[in-house]
Amino acid sequence: MNLPNKITVLRILLVPVLMVLLLVPEIDYRFFFALFVFVIAAGTDHLDGKIARKLDLVTDFGKFLDPLADKMLVMSAFICLVDLKLVSAVPVVIILLREFLVTSLRLVAMSSGQVIAANIFGKAKTVSQIVAITVILLSQCAVQAGFTPFFNGLDLINNFVVWVAVGFTVLSGFIYIKENFNVIKN
Repeated sequence: MNLPNKITVLRILLVPVLMVLLLVPEIDYRFFFALFVFVIAAGTDHLDGKIARKLDLVTDFGKFLDPLADKMLVMSAFICLVDLKLVSAVPVVIILLREFLVTSLRLVAMSSGQVIAANIFGKAKTVSQIVAITVILLSQCAVQAGFTPFFNGLDLINNFVVWVAVGFTVLSGFIYIKENFNVIKN
């Protein structure tokens, strides 16, 4: 296994750590630690791709595992935020449905020897989701630190960034289907 793929596996291994930090209320400053772990894990997404391209270590395994690791990180974070009642289930279900759809498309393509790599719209979708989760975790850090009197409308901001992420998610889903419709037809 090459270095970029090891970094991608590290991102997957950070998912349960993030979930524990978010869901165990007895952990002091859990949102600060969760934010730290999430930002590190999200940063590995950029890092593994950069290293793979620079050192010519791009593999089909990496093209498949990298977006899967992104989905695992983002969806686990969103599901935890729903459980904590920090995000509505509706946008998360929309995001989850798109992820299942595109992953299914990738699996069907893979069965016929094709690999559907992430495109610019998929990357924009991932960035928008990472930004939304980061903003929500930052808002919870502000709450934990007692800064909420200085920040009015945190819920409004959080909802806005989540729905922006939903917009990018739906758009990228349509584009993946359109660009790869031949996989569905066959």
